[in-house]
Amino acid sequence: MEKTWWKESVVYQVYPRSFMDSNGDGIGDLKGILLKLDYLQELGVDVIWLSPVYKSPNDDNGYDISDYQSIMTEFGTMDDFNRLLSAVHERGMKIMMDLVVNHTSDEHPWFLASRSSVDDPKRDYYIWRPGKDGKEPNNWESVFKGSAWKYDEGTDEYYLHLFSQKQPDLNWENPQLREEIYSMMKWWLDKGVDGFRMDVINFLSKDQRYMDGNILDGKQHGDGSPYFLNGPRIHEFLQEVNQRVLSDYDVMTVGEMPGVSPDDAVLYTGEDRGELHMVFQFEHMDIGGGPEGKWNNEKWDLSDLKGILSKWQYRLEEVGWNSLYWNNHDQPRVVSRFGDDGEYRVESAKMLAACLHMLKGTPYIYQGEELGMTNIAFESIEEYRDIETMNSYEELVNTYGWPKEKMMAAIHARSRDNARTPMQWNDGRNAGFTTGTPWIGVNANYPEINAEKAYNDHQSIFHFYKKLIQLRKQHDIIVYGRFDLLCPDDEQIFAYTRTLGEEKVLVLCNFKGQEATLTIPTELHSLKATLLIGNYEQEESDTVSSEPLRPYECRVYLLK
Repeated sequence: MEKTWWKESVVYQVYPRSFMDSNGDGIGDLKGILLKLDYLQELGVDVIWLSPVYKSPNDDNGYDISDYQSIMTEFGTMDDFNRLLSAVHERGMKIMMDLVVNHTSDEHPWFLASRSSVDDPKRDYYIWRPGKDGKEPNNWESVFKGSAWKYDEGTDEYYLHLFSQKQPDLNWENPQLREEIYSMMKWWLDKGVDGFRMDVINFLSKDQRYMDGNILDGKQHGDGSPYFLNGPRIHEFLQEVNQRVLSDYDVMTVGEMPGVSPDDAVLYTGEDRGELHMVFQFEHMDIGGGPEGKWNNEKWDLSDLKGILSKWQYRLEEVGWNSLYWNNHDQPRVVSRFGDDGEYRVESAKMLAACLHMLKGTPYIYQGEELGMTNIAFESIEEYRDIETMNSYEELVNTYGWPKEKMMAAIHARSRDNARTPMQWNDGRNAGFTTGTPWIGVNANYPEINAEKAYNDHQSIFHFYKKLIQLRKQHDIIVYGRFDLLCPDDEQIFAYTRTLGEEKVLVLCNFKGQEATLTIPTELHSLKATLLIGNYEQEESDTVSSEPLRPYECRVYLLK
C-alpha cells in the first residue's frame, strides 16, 4: 500500500461558531481560531478541518451557503481567512475546508435566479418538478423531517430539499452547474487550502425517475434514500471531480456518506479508482438506533460495535482507506455515548481514544474531545439551536405523541447540539469562550473540564491524546499495520492486534466499569513486550500483563 502524508496525519475538526470568540459577540470566529493555533500545534495535530465558514444565512449553522467565495460576516473577512491559512502553514499544519455542494442556501444567487422563472438559464441548477395530483412530486421525507419538497407559487412547481427548506438541492445532472462548482473548488485550492471534507457527497446523483419511497408504519412520508444514496451516476460524478480538479493538487479528501457499506467504500476510496481518499461512514454511529433513527436511543452491545468497526477494517485493508472518528459536529460526545461521563470520565475518555487511534486509518479529533467534554442536558427545547433537534421534537412530540420527557431524554443523549456547546478553555466566565453572551449555552461542568486545567495536568486526557499522536509519528505499524480482531464475542473487552513485518501491536480496551479478564493467545505471551501507552499506573515489565483490566482500562503493547 502506498505511503502518503494524509494516511499518516491526525485531523482536528474545528466548529468555528463554538471554538473561540475574539470580539465578544458570543460567536466564534476566524481570529479566535488564530488565537488558539499554538494550542493545536502543542497537541500535535497535522490537519485542521474547518466546518463551513462561507457566507450563509445560518439556517443550518453554515451548511446553507449563499456565497462559496465569501466569508460569513460573523466569522470575519477573507483577509482573516488568508491570515489564518498562512499562520497554519507557518506552523507546519494544513487546512481542510468543508465542501457543501449537494445543496446551497435558498438565498444563493443561483437559486434566486432559478426560482425567478422557468425559463431562466439557471433554472436547471436545481431540481424542480411539477406537483402530482395536487400534491408533492413524490412522498420523500426530508432528513430534517417533513416533506422533502417545497412549493414555489411564482413558478407553480416544487423544488427538492433533502435537508431544510432553505437548502435546495443542486442538480448535478446539469454540466454547466458542475463547471461552476469545479471553478469554485480550484479557486480555494489555488488559494492554498489542503483538501476538502465533502458534505453528504453520496447524495449528488438522484434516480431521475423520482419514485415514491416506502412508507413505514405510522409515517406520513416515504423513505427516498434508495433513490438518492449512492445514486446511478455518483461514481461518474466523483471521478469527474477528481479528473477536473483534485488530480492537479496534492490534497486530502474525505466524503461524508450516510448509508454506505464497506463494499461501496472500496469503490469510493480504491487507490486505482480516482475518486476520494476516504469516507465517513455512519454504521458505528447508528448503533442503538430504531424506527425513529437515533432518537430511539436503544441499548447497544460491544460485540456489535466491534463487528462493525472490524468489518470496515478488514474490507478496506488492501483496497482503500478508513477514516477513524468517534465525534464530530453531528454526533454526541463520545465519552457520554460509549464511555462513562461520570465516575470514570477520564479513564473511559482515554480508553476510547486509544481504541480508535490504534485502528488502521486516519484519526479525526473533534474540538473538546481531547478534554473529555461531555453531553449537555438543557432543560427546555427552547435552549437548543439545532434545526434537526427542533424539527424532530416538533414532529415526534406534537404529531406522533411522544411524551416530552421521552423526547428530551433522547435529545440529551443524541442531539447534535451536544457537540456544539462552546469549547471550554478555562474556568473563567463562559469557559473563556467569549466575553459576551454565547450563542448557545456553555456546559456547566467547565470549571472542572477545561483546556487550561488539562494542559497543566500531565495525567490529563489532553496529554494522553498528545502521546497517541506522537506514537503514530514514531511507529509505522500504527499507520500501516494489518488489523486482526481478538475475542469478537466478548461483551466487555475490545482487543485486537496490528502487524507489520516482525512487529505486532496488541491493543486491550475494557469498555465497562468493572474489571475484566481476557485470555491472551499463547503466541503473544512469548514475545517481548513494551507498554506503549496505558491509562492506569502499570509496573514495568517486558511481557504482557496477565492482570485483569481495571474499569475502562486500556493497554497498548509493542511486541517483538
